[in-house]
Amino acid sequence: MSSLTLRIRRIAATAVAVAAGSTLALPGAAHAAAPADKAAVAKAAPAAKPVTAAPLAKGLYQSAYSDRNHVLWATASVGRPPVTNSALVKVDPRSMKVKASYAPPVTDTATGAVEAVYGVAVDDRHNTVWTTNTRNNSVAVYSQRTGKHLATLPGVNHAREVVVDERHNTAWASGFGDGSLVAFDTRTYKEKKRVTVAGAGPAGLALNERTGTAYATDLNGNQIIEASPRAKAPRLIPTGEGPISIALSRDGRTAYTADQKAGSLSVVDLRKGTVTTSVPTGDGTLAVASDPRSHTVVVANRTTATVSLIDPRKGSVVKTVTTGANPNHIEIAHGTAYVVDKSGTGPRGEDQLNRIRIKR
Repeated sequence: MSSLTLRIRRIAATAVAVAAGSTLALPGAAHAAAPADKAAVAKAAPAAKPVTAAPLAKGLYQSAYSDRNHVLWATASVGRPPVTNSALVKVDPRSMKVKASYAPPVTDTATGAVEAVYGVAVDDRHNTVWTTNTRNNSVAVYSQRTGKHLATLPGVNHAREVVVDERHNTAWASGFGDGSLVAFDTRTYKEKKRVTVAGAGPAGLALNERTGTAYATDLNGNQIIEASPRAKAPRLIPTGEGPISIALSRDGRTAYTADQKAGSLSVVDLRKGTVTTSVPTGDGTLAVASDPRSHTVVVANRTTATVSLIDPRKGSVVKTVTTGANPNHIEIAHGTAYVVDKSGTGPRGEDQLNRIRIKR
């Protein structure tokens, strides 16, 4: 293994533990974007205030929307091991108020450590919520109806993100620690497939429910890992520098990666396996989501505390929205982007939920 790879892993593990997009995995790397590009972005997309912001909880990481229950689920974890303060939070997306908060199970009675939650995904078909428990190398399943902890599934090394394929009864989790993508049966909770790429650092996840194919960003290798249920080996597709998050177009033919080191968005033709466009967005590009209604791609830039709304067909930023400090994750539902930040600006030091309306 090269010294560069070791350095990237060490930085990512200590600065963030790459726990569902915490602090920057590659500090300062986004300054690689050319000043001329940044000036063009600023000129084309003047900053504006977010539509709505509200404090939720300390230590926010990710969120996931449930169409079945019309709620937003968010994860929150505070501090380094032993983590004793963590919660799965149920939020009303209209009022942006917390409806309920569920504590993960205790894993060590002596220290009070809990199975802290970081990544999150919703399975409306089975009315459950899936989380990654990064520090415990596992994923967990909770009931959407009661918030009850249903299962802990071990064997995902440094679990970062999780996505659910309801059509194929599958949940995929990224194992940043050992280059693996692990698939579980959402009915039985048993492992059904494991794909490993030596030296890779799988971070963000997206899936094509039509084909059952999962896509992961490889933070270590500047590429996308494509795991098809029918393929014996994964396909590797080049993308921008420091890809940490990924989203797909509505038809599943295009991938969008948030390239943290480059401070940009890559538009990738998945059939050809090539980057067709690179759009500068801002320092610390950390999260990306795609709106199927408007075809708008939304990117969170952690260092600049902004969210970029991008037209991928034109390859340009059409609007820049200012959020709370350290925007961390984006979830899009019904034409609205929900962005959790790690600003700590609430009256009791809570992080915020920012709600941004996406227009055509």
